[in-house]
Amino acid sequence: MEFHGKRVIFVCNFMNMEKVNIAIFVSGSGTNCENLIRYFKDSERINCALVVSNKADAYALVRAKNLGVATAVTPKPELNDPQVMMPLLQAHHIDFIVLAGFLPLIPNFLVDAYPHRIINIHPALLPKYGGKGMWGRHVHEAVKEAGETETGMTVHYVTPICDSGEIIAQYRVALSPDDTVDDIAEKEHLLEMEHYPRIVEQVINDMF
Repeated sequence: MEFHGKRVIFVCNFMNMEKVNIAIFVSGSGTNCENLIRYFKDSERINCALVVSNKADAYALVRAKNLGVATAVTPKPELNDPQVMMPLLQAHHIDFIVLAGFLPLIPNFLVDAYPHRIINIHPALLPKYGGKGMWGRHVHEAVKEAGETETGMTVHYVTPICDSGEIIAQYRVALSPDDTVDDIAEKEHLLEMEHYPRIVEQVINDMF
């Protein structure tokens, strides 16, 4: 593990709240989303208050509803509209945003509204295999094509530039020349499931 995070102290209106409310942004099936919800289910400190997806058919929404978490669908026009997003997040008293397989870029107004309070997980060891078009299977295909001997996951702060935010933590796993793209994806995903909730918890506990 490599840890690059640093304690961030700021004045906000949330400090006296009993729990820190997080919103999980997700575009796909939501395995990480469900993992986060289950991890924090009995937490005295952190509450998964809302799951947001840009896709109405994202299975993550079903997972969230089954676990009793509120959901919202915000296609790109709504996502990029502060008059939609800010009231939505304020209605659920959101203090922190966690991206878990969310494909669209986060608009600048959200980055400004939640400074150092939006984090993302990337399925590679940034700065390698990051940037536009580098998501999901595309990343693992690139790793395979390059003949990498290891891959991993990166947790980083979100900025207006894709995959360019300060790295919080990275975890690595060895690869074999015989590994297929699916094998690489599975190895990396196991890292996400094991480590992402704990890193989210650590960042929030250090911040609030």
